[in-house]
Amino acid sequence: MPQPAQPGSTAERVNWVLSNCQTIAVVGLSPKPHRASFDVAQYMQSRGYRIIPINPNAREVLGEKAYASLSEAAQHEQIDLVNCFRNSEDIAPIVDEALSIGARALWLQLGIRDDESVHKAVQAGLVALQDRCIKIDHKAVAGGQVQGAGPVSTTSAAR
Repeated sequence: MPQPAQPGSTAERVNWVLSNCQTIAVVGLSPKPHRASFDVAQYMQSRGYRIIPINPNAREVLGEKAYASLSEAAQHEQIDLVNCFRNSEDIAPIVDEALSIGARALWLQLGIRDDESVHKAVQAGLVALQDRCIKIDHKAVAGGQVQGAGPVSTTSAAR
């Protein structure tokens, strides 16, 4: 499926992802309820999004089968969005995998940045955001205030 042109502003990209990506592979999703990845994924699941856990050390998270990798998950599921809860230095191979499975978008959670990998994703047609929390942005969109949600990513196709 052809990818849309990269929306220009951060708000446009957030809105596009939240409107067009219903199945979210969460890389680094912990089965531990006190972890941020669990809280964010549980919130998104409660809002109607399908969560696909990517964690080689888990069998199931939030009632969904966990997969060791994006490639393994993509053999069984159509993945729209790859949401990353991994260290910044771990992002490059995740982006390569996201591209190989035909994901439509990439989201790097708060504190996670990899400008080079995000640029590569954007050049390949993915809608990409980094250093943002999807839960915070979802709440802001629901309240109509996405502009003030979280730090603004400096990487976009317009640059």
